[in-house]
This record gives sequence, structure tokens and C-alpha cells, in this order.
Amino acid sequence: MTPDRQRWTEGLVALVLFTLTIPAANWMLGNVGTVCVPNGPCLVPVAPGIKAPSGVLMIGLALVLRDIVQRRLGAKVGLGAIFVGAAISGFLAPPAIVVASVAAFLLSELADFAVYTPLQRRRFVTAVIASSLVGLVIDSIVFLWLAFGSLDFLSGQIIGKAWMVLLALPLMHLLRRRDERLGLVAA
Repeated sequence: MTPDRQRWTEGLVALVLFTLTIPAANWMLGNVGTVCVPNGPCLVPVAPGIKAPSGVLMIGLALVLRDIVQRRLGAKVGLGAIFVGAAISGFLAPPAIVVASVAAFLLSELADFAVYTPLQRRRFVTAVIASSLVGLVIDSIVFLWLAFGSLDFLSGQIIGKAWMVLLALPLMHLLRRRDERLGLVAA
């Protein structure tokens, strides 16, 4: 397989996975957790004594996958994925949280894009870390405030998303090393 074809194939796989994280997050929010709050989210433990809405796990992953989409398919496709993801989020979110879901997704992914883009060619892993951290904080604040009018679960949201980013970092490091070995360059 040629490097361009491999880059394209991997980019499409990341794009599909990124797109799937959106309905998964919305579904998990109302269906997966150790406890489900009446008229609120289902919660999962993310640290001792700290719980977060379960969808945070998918959103942390989405931030990393969008970075891979951009690395493999380019900035325009990365931006397109953000807007398609926001539309999917709007169609699939429970009615009570549509605005919160779309706004949080759109703002956090655009912030991720703005931080990731200038850093990614020189320091890929650093770009993933920095952009994901900025994106997950913005997503957490915007979503919680618009969906529930409170920041009660803010620490849990940030911790839960950060876990997903931390779990992805060794894979990002391996991806960068493999790219160097195979001569794959960012789109």
C-alpha cells in the first residue's frame, strides 16, 4: 500500500470512529452509568468519590480522533468533520439537551482545532495533549451550563475526558513513530 493510500485509509477509519463517538456519547448519557439522576444524566465514577455523566468517555475520545482525522485528511476535512459532528449531535441528542450538545461539541472541537493546527507538524503528541485539554474544558463548561444550568459535575467531566485522552497518548506516540518510519507526512 502506498503511503498516500495508507494515510487516506487511516483517515477515513478515524473519521468513521469520530462520527460514531457522537451518537455513542448521547446514548450513554441517558443509558449507561452506575446511577442515573432523575431528569438528569447517568453517571460513572471517574475518580474516587467523583462521578461524571457517562458521555464524557466518548467526548474525550472524539477530541483525539478529530486530531487524527486532520493529521490524515487535512484541515478542511477536519473542519468539515466538526460541522457534520455538530449536526449529528443535534439530531441525536435528547430533546432537552440538543442546544447544549451542539454548542458544546462545536465550540470544543473548534477550540481543539485552533490549538492543534499550529502545533501538529512540529510536535504531534504535544498538539494532541494541548488541544484536547483545551477542548475538554470548554466542552465541559458549555455542556453542563447549558444542559443543567450548573457546573456541579465539572471536575468529573474534566477528569473523565482527560482519562480518555491519557489512554490515547501512547497510541499517538506510536502513530507518530510509525509515521516517521514509513515516511507518512501529515496532510
